[in-house]
Amino acid sequence: MRFWVARLFGTTGNQMLMVAIGWQMYDLTGSAWDLGLVGLYQFVPALGGLLFVAGAAAVYGACALSFVVACVLVFLLRYPRGPRLTEPTSMRSILAGLAFVWQRKVLLGAVSLDLFAVLLGGATALLPMFAKDILFVGPWGLGLLRGAPAIGALVMSAVLTRWPLRRRVGRTLLWSVAGFGLCMVVFGLSTSFWLSMLVLALSGGLDTVSVVVRQTLVQLDTPDGMRGRVSAVNSVFIGASNQLGEFESGATAALLGPVGSVVLGGLGTLLVAALWRRIFPTLAHRDRLDRDGLYK
Repeated sequence: MRFWVARLFGTTGNQMLMVAIGWQMYDLTGSAWDLGLVGLYQFVPALGGLLFVAGAAAVYGACALSFVVACVLVFLLRYPRGPRLTEPTSMRSILAGLAFVWQRKVLLGAVSLDLFAVLLGGATALLPMFAKDILFVGPWGLGLLRGAPAIGALVMSAVLTRWPLRRRVGRTLLWSVAGFGLCMVVFGLSTSFWLSMLVLALSGGLDTVSVVVRQTLVQLDTPDGMRGRVSAVNSVFIGASNQLGEFESGATAALLGPVGSVVLGGLGTLLVAALWRRIFPTLAHRDRLDRDGLYK
């Protein structure tokens, strides 16, 4: 429970920080390129919009408080420690997780699909531009736009607890990524704040479906001795795609404008979903998540 609350505070603080930095950066520079650099700088080393009304200092102070609470709760965690692994550290052991994923095409397809979908289809970095110059809603609207995917994710999480995925999980994964790309295309073309909110919420729900399938496949298709290393590879892929995706969005927006950047990225995500169906047929035909019924 403490770990969950710590993650809640830490994630909340981080999201508020990203909203504030994005709005302040665009407010100061008016540059899509600089918005993309925010994501790049994250790669190198929803409350936020509402709090920004009180000034940037209020947002940064709330973020600092959230991080402090998260750190305190993490330090208070207590758990039984298992026996330490005695395998000597070597380049082979360090790269073992990557080699394992490369050899298992289902895992490689699932992890790389999410990487390219986020890299191409993410519009998070450009939300300040849409809020200020296209939808004309200001920082309060930015906060709502940034929170919309989380609302969709929360609703979808509740749906999946009641009706879990049981069959055709490979196709479901591919369709959810394709649906995410389509949502980005609609968002890029929308000039209605409420339509933009709706498709962002829908994109969050579809992203939750793909995350559930991918994370479950990573856990169930990986032996106990390799699970930590494979999870680390998965985390690197996803973390890199988030930050580099923001930089890609800013860079393409500097050339094509925010609408062109988001629409092009959404179409790219649709293309990736179609290509992955052909490149990774074992993933596309995966029927169930459990090991006892892998294929139809």
